[in-house]
Amino acid sequence: MGQKIHPIGFRIGVGVDWQSRWFANKNKYRQLVIEDIKIRELLMKKLRPAGVASVEIERSINKLKIIISVARPGVLIGRGGTGLIELKKLLMQNLNIKSDNTLEIVPKELKSADLSAYLVALGIADQLLKRLPAQRVMNQAVERVRNAGAKGVRIVLSGRIGGAEIARRESKTSGSLPLHTLRANIDFAIYPALTKSGYVGVKVWIHKGEEI
Repeated sequence: MGQKIHPIGFRIGVGVDWQSRWFANKNKYRQLVIEDIKIRELLMKKLRPAGVASVEIERSINKLKIIISVARPGVLIGRGGTGLIELKKLLMQNLNIKSDNTLEIVPKELKSADLSAYLVALGIADQLLKRLPAQRVMNQAVERVRNAGAKGVRIVLSGRIGGAEIARRESKTSGSLPLHTLRANIDFAIYPALTKSGYVGVKVWIHKGEEI
């Protein structure tokens, strides 16, 4: 048997919460799911310089709360809060929100960018686009993650690595990675590196320790 289950989906309700937290009837459900996807795509693209790792969405009656986890909150907030005001205007325009009071944006600072699987995968993909050697990129990423305090890390690249004629799979593992243990805090992310020779998939698992 292969380990085909998503590590975060496997732990939802035990050590991980939903990224979207709201309830809707069958008439509005589809519309709100599409809106959540639109919000995430917009914020991930707009806030890339701030190092955005995740976007959590909470909805209540006439209220939308967006919690943005970023490595550099100063870039998001801006001087005197101007960045937040501009972001709020952009979201209101794209989501057709008329009242300023119905939308709340909450920046959340990450303790360490090297412990975010998404940001590590993004960094690896960016380096592969610059044609840096895959083995060196993986070794440096593993070292940074372990130095940040992770118990274990695994990185897998698959595709035409380094512009090779035949697609292959390379991986690097360090430390412990108990994927079957529910109490283990495992962060996981997939990100594509769209190189000139083709699509190289980047997968990152980070074991941050066990939740008692």
